[in-house]
Amino acid sequence: MRFSWFRSIGLGVLGVAVATPAGAQALAVAESHFDRGRADMLAGRYETGCPALAESQRLDPRPGRLFTLAECEAKWGRIATAIARYNDYLAMVDRMSESERVKQAARHKIALGQRSALAPLVPQLTLSLPPGTPAGTRVQCDGITLEQPSLGVALPVDPGEHVVTTQAPGGAMAETRFTIDRSESKAIVLEVKPPAAAKPPAPPRAKPPAPPPDQGPSGLRVATYVAGGLGVAGLIVGSVTGWMALDASGVAADNCRDVSPDRARCQPDGLEAGNRAKQLGLVSTVGFGAGVALVGASALVFLLEPSPRRQPAPEVSWELTAGQAGGGVVVRSRW
Repeated sequence: MRFSWFRSIGLGVLGVAVATPAGAQALAVAESHFDRGRADMLAGRYETGCPALAESQRLDPRPGRLFTLAECEAKWGRIATAIARYNDYLAMVDRMSESERVKQAARHKIALGQRSALAPLVPQLTLSLPPGTPAGTRVQCDGITLEQPSLGVALPVDPGEHVVTTQAPGGAMAETRFTIDRSESKAIVLEVKPPAAAKPPAPPRAKPPAPPPDQGPSGLRVATYVAGGLGVAGLIVGSVTGWMALDASGVAADNCRDVSPDRARCQPDGLEAGNRAKQLGLVSTVGFGAGVALVGASALVFLLEPSPRRQPAPEVSWELTAGQAGGGVVVRSRW
């Protein structure tokens, strides 16, 4: 326990030792700013002297520094700011002890006199937003954000040029520049740019008209295709049966002998071949005749009737069959 108590004391002393150089450095910087700022103020370079005095007061707040800063602002013409500095100085003096206030008596008197003399010269500025301004619109005057309580009422400002910006949620920034003189009262209704309107959706593109549905081949054209297929089949049947009739006639001639101009004596094979040749010859003649008629009629109708749109061409196929006892053709079609 004794060791812990000594350690706590040691750490506290070390902390003071470490903080002291940092505090001394800040005081030195503040003193440097004050000397430079006061020299610039006496030379009339208020635009550099007043900021240096303000930095000195921030680093090391003292009544004398604050009074000198108020005097610089007053000489620079920033009378509203100067009055605020005098008020801060007078409030600081009021918190002092009696002996300390005695030391500040001369400055206190000057501050009271300056505040009374400058107060009538402070410009009054009233900023307001137009009716219908969107909620959440941001207003800034010289970089300082003004909330709703600061709008629509007279506010003290420094004479000279000022810049006020407004920006509605989702809208572009609007800027207003103006100049105000001493003792002047000015009311300005600020401009607020509305939020960007959302682009309407593009109208749907008109679809090209759909082609008429495929009606397929007409009944007449289907009949034409069927007739044409049958005609081709008839030609094939006629050709095959004609070839078979010639073959049978050759067999009959080899197995028959003429007895008279109108009679012949035939062996059994010759007699059978002769009869078969007659039958096949009849079939060949009928097949050729029907085939030619059907093909011709189909071709004529096909050429004269208009073709339907996107009509698929029919598929027609045939298969030839032949044997010793006879022959034939099988026709297949798909529409």
